[in-house]
Amino acid sequence: MIFPSEMSRISILTHDRHSDALVELLHEAGLMEISLASLEDLEEGAMHPDVGRCASYELRLTRIIDILKKYERKKKGIRAALSPSITEKAKIKKRLLEEKIRQAKNLLEGIESFIIEAESKIEGIEKRLGALKEDIVKMESLSPFDVDLSWIGKSRYLTIKAGISRDVNALKESLRGIDVNVFSKQIVNEKEEWAVLLVAYASCEEEISSKIKNFDEIEVSGKGSPSDVINKLKKEKKELEKKKKKLIHSLREIYKKRKFAIFAIREEIQLEKQRKEIPERFGKTMYTSLIEGWCLAQDKEKLKKLVDKATYGEASFSCRKVERNTDEAPIHLEMPKWANSFRTFLELFALPKYNEINPSVFLGISFILFFAIMLGDAGYGSMILLASVAAYFKLGKHSEMIKNWSFLGIWLGISTIITGLLFNGFFGDFIPRFIYGDANKTLYNLQIMGHQLPIDALHKPLAILVLTLLIGLAHLNIGFILAMYQNYKRGHLKAIFEEQIPWFLLQIGGGALIGKHLLHIWDLPYLTWNIAILFTAIALIVLLASKGPMGFFDVTGFIGDWLSYARLLALGLATAGMALAFNIVAQLAPSIVPYVGVVLLPLILIVAHIANLLIQALGAAIHSLRLQYVEFFGRFYEGGGRKFVPFHIKRRYTEEIK
Repeated sequence: MIFPSEMSRISILTHDRHSDALVELLHEAGLMEISLASLEDLEEGAMHPDVGRCASYELRLTRIIDILKKYERKKKGIRAALSPSITEKAKIKKRLLEEKIRQAKNLLEGIESFIIEAESKIEGIEKRLGALKEDIVKMESLSPFDVDLSWIGKSRYLTIKAGISRDVNALKESLRGIDVNVFSKQIVNEKEEWAVLLVAYASCEEEISSKIKNFDEIEVSGKGSPSDVINKLKKEKKELEKKKKKLIHSLREIYKKRKFAIFAIREEIQLEKQRKEIPERFGKTMYTSLIEGWCLAQDKEKLKKLVDKATYGEASFSCRKVERNTDEAPIHLEMPKWANSFRTFLELFALPKYNEINPSVFLGISFILFFAIMLGDAGYGSMILLASVAAYFKLGKHSEMIKNWSFLGIWLGISTIITGLLFNGFFGDFIPRFIYGDANKTLYNLQIMGHQLPIDALHKPLAILVLTLLIGLAHLNIGFILAMYQNYKRGHLKAIFEEQIPWFLLQIGGGALIGKHLLHIWDLPYLTWNIAILFTAIALIVLLASKGPMGFFDVTGFIGDWLSYARLLALGLATAGMALAFNIVAQLAPSIVPYVGVVLLPLILIVAHIANLLIQALGAAIHSLRLQYVEFFGRFYEGGGRKFVPFHIKRRYTEEIK
């Protein structure tokens, strides 16, 4: 678990008559990642001819799914969170590709043409509705003039132009000297526009067009007054909207009734397509196929038995455990179930290399600790715990992802409750202020080994600061220890003495000297003082010798990284301070707003504390990850591994039954 799982390189040579059966078993078992055959002098494998048919039906099914999903009525907001859609799984039996194709064909014949035609009609309606909207706006602009629209345009003797102007005087000025009549009426809107009609002899049209300014001409068609035309357009718009609504309703009904059938058959065809495509990675001779890839070293015997079963023992199976000094092997992280959700944090950064330590567990545990200190409120921790428990038991059985994340939420909730009780936080000072009636009281009073609990974070931040810096120092040193172990396993003993041991010496020696001479918090016996100087000198000499002048910046960088852990205190104080401020405002509400203030008090508390929880929890998560990725990983971790992706069946909408 401390390093990525050991991998084996696999080569399988089999006769072509066993290929289909072997691929099917490999697909079902999910033990092997199949890579491109690397032997020279072999022909490249070819995809199965059925891939084209599978791709065609997958494309058609995906197309109608995409169309139907656009019109799906989805739950939103809190309703969606409290009652998410549960994916149904169709129970299916193993069957031939032909049967699957036949089912897909029958399903598509019943709905495909209607769906595509309906989509096309809806697009046409939306296009027409857009045009109608523009026409209505134009007609409303001309509505101040009660003229027949058929008059507008050019006739044998007259030209009549209709349009909009934002400066009628400028318009008239631009037409000065031309024999044209300008009729204008102000439009009632916020833009201060005027509807304008220009009437002139037809012979003046070119001159008008060349000189006119501040005039946006409106192209007009139809007969009757603008108000008559507007009524006709609105009537057409209403009918089109009704037609569109009916089509959308039909599509929604189809999706509601056929949704899971469509997804299920598409998934079956996609899985068939995966099987048919994989031979493209094989190496080929006239009668044989060479399959190469990777499997977990612990699974090699299972894989060999599977190959023997599919080929009746007629295949050549070779397996070679991969040495740690290669970067070719894919990465698989073996994790205990309780730490599965920590894997995501590592993948967000980068997977480790094959010879690199897997820091997921260390990362996960310290993430929970840092998050709890930064949020540091038992009330907020209780809300996280309750929400996570509800999600775990209600939704976890339907989704592995929700199960993992809600499990992490349970850890975060419990740890935040503990730190909140330690740091005297329960929705800020809610209990002392509203229940005890004295905001200066603590949640409880307890003496343990001479130490007073809880620690009042707002009034005694120095105690929390010391605690957070000690935690930071421990976190950084865990990074050094992991780096030492990693170098030891790689055989890089020199690096241990150059890159890790000097830091331990410097922390011990330098820390002792700083405590005596700068902080004056202890005194050192003569022998200890000399040892401290010796440790510091050795550490600095080694650092400067190995890295040159940059070694000095490593020292200042280390101090900067260490002080970064002070953010644990800063965010914790921010959470407590915001919660305290909301409580004060809520308490003052009844005196500021008589009568209504009594109602506002609980509303302010609920809304403000939920908002504070969301904002501070987000900040705590981001800064906690930042401490992992920058300060902790900077001691030993590089990353850059490639994930192990076995050739396997992944079902979401189907469940195969015997």
